[in-house]
Amino acid sequence: MLKRLVDIILAFAGLLMLLPLFVFIALLIKLDSKGPVFYRGIRIGRYGRPFRIYKFRTMVVNAEKIGGPSTADDDPRITQIGKFIRKYKLDELPQLINVLKGEMSFVGPRPEVQHYVNMFTEEEKAILSVRPGITDWASLWNPDEGAILAGSPDPEKTYMEKIRPEKIRLQLKYVKERSFWIDLKIIFLTLKAIAIR
Repeated sequence: MLKRLVDIILAFAGLLMLLPLFVFIALLIKLDSKGPVFYRGIRIGRYGRPFRIYKFRTMVVNAEKIGGPSTADDDPRITQIGKFIRKYKLDELPQLINVLKGEMSFVGPRPEVQHYVNMFTEEEKAILSVRPGITDWASLWNPDEGAILAGSPDPEKTYMEKIRPEKIRLQLKYVKERSFWIDLKIIFLTLKAIAIR
């Protein structure tokens, strides 16, 4: 209950404070390429329920029909302004809307597409017992998946071999050890990582 209350307060305050930045980013996106400001892809949330995630669009329209779910930094589907937005994680900011709606939390395992959720073992399905989040241990371990996938002839294979196993391990660690204080620690470490970036 406390976690949800904190999520609501912080998400509402964050959206109010960041409104001018949202408008500025939206203008840059519209000037850079045709298409909507937001990307509304389907992700799998708590208890396996699908929801539409809010992200600033950083790729060409219908990018998911052109390539796979794993995106390298050098993916040709990424727009010019999209490269900048992704570098500084600005594309993630609209997820505050998902947090306010109760579909996500500030801290929790990053929500996945159905394709990857279908691969969960029985043990890994525990990840779906909590709300997905904007940040978690896995996000801190690997803040830039795109950089690892860049230059790979098969980004999907590289993701499955080099990223997914550790990502799953850290997401399960969060689910097993989660507490209000661990959430605060993850938020602090995330803000610190953003400041350094």
